[in-house]
Amino acid sequence: MRLDVVLRYVGIVMLFIAAFLLLSAGISYFNSMDSAFYPLLLSALLTTLLGIFPLIFVERQEQLTTKEGFCIVVGAWLLACVVGMFPYLIWGGEFSLINAWFESVSGFTTTGATVLNDIESLPRGLLFWRMATTWIGGIGVVMFVLVILPSMGRNKLTLTNLELSSLAKNNYRYRTQTIVRILLGVYVGLTVASMLLLKLAGMNWFDALCHAMSVSATSGFSTKNASIAYYNSPAIDWVLIFSMMAAGLHFGLIFATVTGRRNNLFRSEVARWYFGMLFFCGFLIAVSLFAADLYPTFSAAFRGGLFQFVSLFTTTGFATADTNQWTSFAIVLLLFGSLVCACAGSTSGGLKINRLILSLKMIRARLSQQQHPNAIIRIRLDGTIQEREALHSVPVFIVTYLLLILIGTVFGTMLDVDLMTSFSGSIASMGNVGPGFGAVGSMDNFSALPAAFKLSNSLLMLFGRLEIFGLIQLFFIKWWR
Repeated sequence: MRLDVVLRYVGIVMLFIAAFLLLSAGISYFNSMDSAFYPLLLSALLTTLLGIFPLIFVERQEQLTTKEGFCIVVGAWLLACVVGMFPYLIWGGEFSLINAWFESVSGFTTTGATVLNDIESLPRGLLFWRMATTWIGGIGVVMFVLVILPSMGRNKLTLTNLELSSLAKNNYRYRTQTIVRILLGVYVGLTVASMLLLKLAGMNWFDALCHAMSVSATSGFSTKNASIAYYNSPAIDWVLIFSMMAAGLHFGLIFATVTGRRNNLFRSEVARWYFGMLFFCGFLIAVSLFAADLYPTFSAAFRGGLFQFVSLFTTTGFATADTNQWTSFAIVLLLFGSLVCACAGSTSGGLKINRLILSLKMIRARLSQQQHPNAIIRIRLDGTIQEREALHSVPVFIVTYLLLILIGTVFGTMLDVDLMTSFSGSIASMGNVGPGFGAVGSMDNFSALPAAFKLSNSLLMLFGRLEIFGLIQLFFIKWWR
């Protein structure tokens, strides 16, 4: 493996991140040159130096191997999290080394969990940088670069195949360059539409932009300590409900629906499951909350219940209520939503509803096979026959995913963290959801928890965002030979 070639392409990603650091510094400058200006400017310079040296000393290569492509993708993600710490560490405040790492990883992995007790005290430049990390991470730190570098040839195919999961590719019937453009086009379009609607609903332009970047990335970072509960606005709630729903859909389906193609939302089996689970579970939570007299009217209970379930199911993590005070039945459904999560091909994390559907179909196929041993049973998803290798990967992924959550939970309890906090925090971190329950509930944060727990949860965030096996391979020394 050619390490110098890997560093060259990771350097290109660093230059892209440096541009967003510079943009954040510009926002600080125009906001009366607030206290984040120099930390952001210095961070932009440091990141530029990191990115430019490999470009100077390493020649461009025409062909990347799969191993090199993998190292570029994983290396870019890890180094992005490191440089994302720079502005936080230089600015100071609540950002210790551990807290800065946690906040940076949470941003780039679009988890949206935070260690900050007073988000509103941050200068606007730093607030925008938090949103920039999560917006970059939503579509993928490598994916943006693939758009702006049209001359990469077959290398673009290699990196795209590694950045996108196999499930995410199911609804695409286009060339690699077209797929990348579709992804970015839908992503930017969703961000702009959400920003305009949030502005019309009552937010100021800065808050509307920040929350639009956060919702399109299904992150949940907010500019307010109380998240969306700060606004106490039904209009804002409904705008975000529909924006979160859209961000949790396969972007290829959104593109196909807008452009009038056949493989659209109305024909998608996964989309029907997705919307059905959202509204059914939202309705059940509303009934539970209304019956417990937690809301004065059923319509208010339905809006509150649907908002929180959509928020966790899409791994966004916005909050309009303290869910620690909700009924046990509602909490169980919210935990279920945090485990399953939205569609492959979206910006959400988690197991993905696609794997849930395939698992149920595999159970049904197994029962049919026992009744009819000689039958040849094909499993389809959205009309496409699933190959044996793809089906085999589903239970392997689910078992590994749940095992990592178990390890995170046990480790948390070893640190004297209570069981609900440790368990729900591990689920929320692994699924890139953000809030859990207990001490990491929707109106709380990770600040008071042990440093080791923050580190273990930031590792779970990376495992979840990189689809587990991408990161695991780094620990196998023979793989590097």
